[in-house]
Amino acid sequence: MSVITLFDPWRSEICTCPKKFTLSPYTGCGHGCLYCYASSYIKNFYFPREKKNFLKRLDKEIKKIPKKSLITMANSSDPYLPLEKELMLTSSTLKLLKKYDFRILIVTKSSLILRDIEILKELKVVVSISLTTLNEKLAKRLEPSAPPPSARLKTIEVLSKYLNVVVRFDPIIYPLNTKETKNIIREVKKRGTKQIITSTYKVKSDNFKRMINAFGEYKKLWYKLYLQEGERKGRYIYLATHLRRKIVEEVRNWSLKEGMAFSSCREGFKEWNTRTCDGSSFFST
Repeated sequence: MSVITLFDPWRSEICTCPKKFTLSPYTGCGHGCLYCYASSYIKNFYFPREKKNFLKRLDKEIKKIPKKSLITMANSSDPYLPLEKELMLTSSTLKLLKKYDFRILIVTKSSLILRDIEILKELKVVVSISLTTLNEKLAKRLEPSAPPPSARLKTIEVLSKYLNVVVRFDPIIYPLNTKETKNIIREVKKRGTKQIITSTYKVKSDNFKRMINAFGEYKKLWYKLYLQEGERKGRYIYLATHLRRKIVEEVRNWSLKEGMAFSSCREGFKEWNTRTCDGSSFFST
C-alpha cells in the first residue's frame, strides 16, 4: 500500500476540495475525539502507531508526484501526535518535502507544530488548526487527550506571524458549541487567522455511541435531529438541510464581518465559499 495517495473522500458529490495528495506518517490518532469519523474505517484507530518503513517508502514514492502538487498532512490522523515528540517522522517528512516544489497543507490540533517552525518557514505551507470550542471543560469531554483550546490559540498566534493560518471550526455540534460562533471567530481573528473553515457534526454509528455515552443529556434531542429528521448522505447522517444552513450561514456571516475568508466543508453550500475549503487558495496570493 502506498504512503502517499490521491485524496478521494469517497467520491462525495459535495466535496469541493481541489485535486491533491494526502500522506500521514502515522496510522490512527490518540486525541480521543468522540466525534471522529476515521475510527469507523481504521482498525485500532485510538492506538496510534508509525507506518512501517514510512520515510524509506515516501522517499521512493515522492519522486513520482508531479511538481507543484498539493499535499495535505493529514486527513485521518494528526501529524503532531504525542508519538511525534520521540519519532519525529513529521519533521523528517517536511525536510524531505523541502527538496521538491510542493505546496503543503498541514491540519493539526497540536502546539507541537511550533517545534518545526523554522522548517515550515522554508516551505510553501498553509496550516489549519482545528478548534471546536473555547470552553476548556467541554473540550476535555469532547477531545479528552487533545491539547486544550488555550494551547491552540497560542499556536495560532505564533504561527500566524510567519505563515498563513486558517482555523477549522469543526465540527459544529448542535447545541454544544453553536453559541460560541461569534466568540470563536473574534478570538481567532485577534490571533491572526485569515480564514474560517467549518463543518457540522456528521453521525456514524460508532461516533454516535460515543457522543451519546458522554452527553446523555442530549440523547433524545440527537436521536430526533439525526435519526428521525436527519438526512443520509453516503455513509453519514447529516442534520436536516434547513438547520445546517442556519448554522453554517451564521459562521459565514461572522467570518465575513470580521474580514476573514470563509468556506464550509462537505456541506453542500459551495456558493457561500469565498476561498477553497482547505486553505489552498492562499498559495495563489
